[in-house]
Amino acid sequence: MVEKIQAGVAMLKVIESWGVDHIYGYPGGSINSTMDSLQKEQENIKYIQVRHEQVGALAAAADAKLTGKVGVAFGSAGPGAVNLLNGLYDAKEDHVPVLAIVGQVPHDRMNYDYFQEFNEAPMFDDVAVYNRVVMTPESLPYVIDKAIRMAYKENGVAVVIIPNDFGYVQIPDNHYSTERTRNQEQPKPEPDVEMVREAWDMIKAAKYPVFHLGQGARGATKEIEQLSEKLQIPIIITGLAKGVVPDDYEGNVGPSNRASSKVANELIKKTDLLISIGANFPFALAVYGDRPFKYIQVDNDQAIFGRHHSLDLGIWSDAKLFIEKLSEISDDVAPSPFYKAAVAAQKDWRTYLKGLMDRTEGPLEYEQVYKQINRVAEEDAVFSMDVGDNTINSFRFLDMNPKQKILTSALFATMGCGIPGAMASKLSFPDRQVFNIAGDGAFSMVMQDMITEKRYNLPIINIVTSNRHLSFIKSEQDDVPQAEFGVDLTDADYAKIAEGMGVKGIKVDTPDQLEGAFDEAMKEVDAGRPVLIDANITDKRGIPVELDLSSEGSVYTPEFLKKWDAEQLKPFDEYLAEYSAE
Repeated sequence: MVEKIQAGVAMLKVIESWGVDHIYGYPGGSINSTMDSLQKEQENIKYIQVRHEQVGALAAAADAKLTGKVGVAFGSAGPGAVNLLNGLYDAKEDHVPVLAIVGQVPHDRMNYDYFQEFNEAPMFDDVAVYNRVVMTPESLPYVIDKAIRMAYKENGVAVVIIPNDFGYVQIPDNHYSTERTRNQEQPKPEPDVEMVREAWDMIKAAKYPVFHLGQGARGATKEIEQLSEKLQIPIIITGLAKGVVPDDYEGNVGPSNRASSKVANELIKKTDLLISIGANFPFALAVYGDRPFKYIQVDNDQAIFGRHHSLDLGIWSDAKLFIEKLSEISDDVAPSPFYKAAVAAQKDWRTYLKGLMDRTEGPLEYEQVYKQINRVAEEDAVFSMDVGDNTINSFRFLDMNPKQKILTSALFATMGCGIPGAMASKLSFPDRQVFNIAGDGAFSMVMQDMITEKRYNLPIINIVTSNRHLSFIKSEQDDVPQAEFGVDLTDADYAKIAEGMGVKGIKVDTPDQLEGAFDEAMKEVDAGRPVLIDANITDKRGIPVELDLSSEGSVYTPEFLKKWDAEQLKPFDEYLAEYSAE
């Protein structure tokens, strides 16, 4: 006699077989068969009850970004399904595997305009690489298994819509999982040697070459540092590559564009050869799309060649394998005045940033908050960075190394990703220190899920930089220019809100309170509890280095420098002249 199993339980066993140990969601009438199965399987897979389906989907996307493993979230029919979309689009845009389980009314109620019934599948057509309605109880575990395979294959979102009654049905207890195929590692593309030689010839002919390094180079830290020194080429990074090369490496000049270092933007304007390695830079058309430099692009995805700039040489290769091959065939380069100028300029830029962090007089400002984060951050900490001004500030002021991780909603850039990312970080890496860094605008979108942190004893360090403005958008309106409108926020006491949810809240109003506040916060997380620091900062804007800071530009004036407390900064052309690099 064939053994029987509840279809919903069979579905969960498939998910478990793929290495998933937790799943995010919120109950609803049309997802009750999944809830019943989760109750029966609670010893094997942990259900994380979020307070909004958006948070669950964002957390599932964060799981995938952090671990490379598929993240899983669910929502009920109707509003629950709609609420998933924000997180699913985040996963789509950042190209990570996520499975979304969506409830539907019982199959014999479908097409009768039943309560909360609607045709859900078309809504997910754009976001999903695989989008199916389960047609029989017996096919449920098979469809789930295929959905996971498709999510991995396409690095995207798979959606499975399940009529609620199907999950209760007893079906044959067969082995439905094909998980073993996951262990078949995909070969990494190796670079064509002749094309690497061509790249080396272009480097030798260049006067001002730069590397633009993306997170595709993760795992090649030592190799890219050695190559940078050998060839005397400074490194610009994308934001998500922060930490791939330590911030204290002298040749790392940081990210370009708005969330950037002054030096990175200046090098983009000066370079005559840009070598992009594993970098999918979404601002490329605005930052260097029309620059006249030669362009070499190295990537393991042939589909993105030429997306960012007219292509002089495209090399299909794993980033590390390319770096190793270029190092092998190239010769040591004599000390370069251009490289020396870049190193000196970046050193002065970092001195400027340190001066801002070290200030003790005047009101509390965001730089001083980051000084304390750097002070207490452990060498393998994870930073869940919400969207807004903290994107700029984190890229500039966090001191990171390759053991640490930074997490955000990168291309989709949805506000409210901080708490979900932090929860995913703590669930995926329970022994690592986790920060959620958010402005008051982003934090207030999802602050209800501090309850989730409390419920599951997730010792997360939540930091809210509260300045009562949507500062990132405020700055954009200023730069248009247009009258500021709609960007002021009604203030709230987020420390008290945290206390109301059972989380220790610490209010900080002045610089002298910061160190003690962070020490107190560390005691909370050491005791296994989440904590929130509400830092009441000014709405000061950081220096807009994306504006023209060249010596001949109209922006780089004494008045401009005084406005941004940046009198010690000087244009890159002066460094070039100092090192005779012109």
